[in-house]
Amino acid sequence: MMMGLLAFESNQGLWNSGYYSQLFGIGGVMVTVAILWLSTGYFGGIGAPFAPYFWPYLAQLPKKKERKRPVRVYMDGCFDLMHYGHANALRQAKLLGDQLVVGVVSDEEIVANKGPPVLSMEERLTLVSGLKWVDEVIPNAPYEITEEFMNTLFNKYNIDYIIHGDDPCLLPDGTDAYALAKKVGRYKQIKRTEGVSSTDIVGRILLTFKQKEAGSMEATTDANVAVNQNTGADTYDKVKSQLSNFLPTSRRIMQFSNGQAPLPGARVVYIDGAFDLFHAGHVEILRIARQLGDFLLVGVHDDQAIRDRRGYRPIMHLHERTLSVLACRYVDEVIIGAPWEVSRDMITTFNISLVVHGTVTEGSSVVGIDPYAVPKSMGIFQTITSPKPITTVSVATRIIDNHEAYKKRNLKKKASEDRYYTQKKFVSGD
Repeated sequence: MMMGLLAFESNQGLWNSGYYSQLFGIGGVMVTVAILWLSTGYFGGIGAPFAPYFWPYLAQLPKKKERKRPVRVYMDGCFDLMHYGHANALRQAKLLGDQLVVGVVSDEEIVANKGPPVLSMEERLTLVSGLKWVDEVIPNAPYEITEEFMNTLFNKYNIDYIIHGDDPCLLPDGTDAYALAKKVGRYKQIKRTEGVSSTDIVGRILLTFKQKEAGSMEATTDANVAVNQNTGADTYDKVKSQLSNFLPTSRRIMQFSNGQAPLPGARVVYIDGAFDLFHAGHVEILRIARQLGDFLLVGVHDDQAIRDRRGYRPIMHLHERTLSVLACRYVDEVIIGAPWEVSRDMITTFNISLVVHGTVTEGSSVVGIDPYAVPKSMGIFQTITSPKPITTVSVATRIIDNHEAYKKRNLKKKASEDRYYTQKKFVSGD
């Protein structure tokens, strides 16, 4: 009965609009017959010349709207040592369609084409799934877009376009990994995010840390100090090459930001940290924190505050870490350069209802100072169990422990990246 009523109501526009508002009962039938007679000549063969006068009116009849299928785009990658460059690539890809499907390349394919991955498949899936622009994830995707996999994308996943950056992606034999997608006209290109790459981050880690003894790490001085302490040109160039080349802009931060304030009466949850080398542990703790309220506010500590407590600067600088946090789907807002201690004024300013902190932490607070003393005294502090034991140092240790393998991988990748930067031209849009 309800379906019949809905069907009846959906057709009322035909009778309630234009020149047909009077067509009811016997009169309506007579007028309809007259129109058929004039437009088709059914009753006399003389109606055709008059038909054009009625066509504009008939065009005003409401048409049934066809529901367009969403445009689905696909982008793949290794997403090893996930950084804001990966996030920005996926943000741009999402702008080219309605739904973004992301393929995460398998460990075996990464080893065959680039070298050993730092993060496991599970960790990389967690990172990609945690990005706010990603709608669907395909695990163990191939590195090369083969004809078989391309047909799977088109037929099984209803992909309309395959996306990649403007930097070349070459197979070991030197051929283009996306050649087939380009050949069939289903390829679209986005602009590469300058200033960062997984290769660059591995270089920063190898420069910042050195292995002191099995199972422990010792931090060297930060890169800037190292430059000043070493006078040799080769050493200077080596250190300088590993400094961040990222140029932060307000526009980039706006592109990553939700741009929304908490609604009146919303329960605002606050969590802070360094969020260096943004990893799966960060994603999971942010997910849990977000479930405790309506709005998640994240404080990202500045470089100097981290160095004061760790003894060395973070691998990624403040703006890089901020973008990584903003890209997470569970984060609503970020305080850039948040104070180490959570004050009463800060709680009032942001209307914070709950302050949380995980059980897995890095660095140490200044002796005798509890950064959460105020929220604890107010009864709004909660410790939450960290779902993963991963830390920035534990990720860095994986690279240090396999120093030679990653050094070899970096030399191979650095050559192709140097060629890209030497030959690069301006590409509009980002």
